Amino acid sequence: MVNQEKIREAVKLLLEGIGEDVSREGLAETPDRIARMYTELFAGMDADAEEHLSKVFSVENNEMVLVKDIDFHSMCEHHMMPFFGKAHVAYIPDGKVTGLSKIARTVEVFARRLQIQERMTGQIADAMMEHLKPQGVMVVLEAEHMCMTMRGIKKPGSKTVTVAARGIFEENEALQNRFFQMLKL
Repeated sequence: MVNQEKIREAVKLLLEGIGEDVSREGLAETPDRIARMYTELFAGMDADAEEHLSKVFSVENNEMVLVKDIDFHSMCEHHMMPFFGKAHVAYIPDGKVTGLSKIARTVEVFARRLQIQERMTGQIADAMMEHLKPQGVMVVLEAEHMCMTMRGIKKPGSKTVTVAARGIFEENEALQNRFFQMLKL
C-alpha cells in the first residue's frame, strides 16, 4: 500500500537536498502532488493479474489471439525514471479465452510497479499461463528508458526489446515466426 505521508516527507527532503526552498510558492504543494501521482503510478503494487484474467469464455477453436501495440508506462527500479513503450501479447487458448481488455489490464498491473523490463515481460507471460492455462504465451515489450536518454549514455530513441515465450511457443519456431509476422500486419 502506498503511504502518501512518507512520500510527502521524502519529497520535502529531496527538495531540500537539491538546495530548494520547500516553502516557496511553486513548491509548496509539490510534495502532495507527487504523493498523489505516485499513488497512481504504483497502483500495480497491490493489484493481482488474477482479478482481470479470471473472467474467461469457452471457445471451440484454439487459434492464436494477439493483442499488439498496448501502450504502457513504468518506472525503472534502478533510477526511478520512466520507461515506456508497447507490449505485444499472444496466446494459444486451450478451450478458453479472456476479454481483450483484460490482457491490456494485465500489462498495466505489472507496469504500475517499480520494474525492470526483463522481469515485467516474464511476469506478464507467467500470469497469462497461470490464470488462463493456455497452450502457450508469447510476450514482447519494446520500450524507451529515460535513464538512457536523459542521463548516463544519453541516447534518445534507443529501444530495448525483451521476449518471453511459454508453453508451445518455447520450442515451436514456426509458431514464433507466425507471431512476429502478425506483429508486422
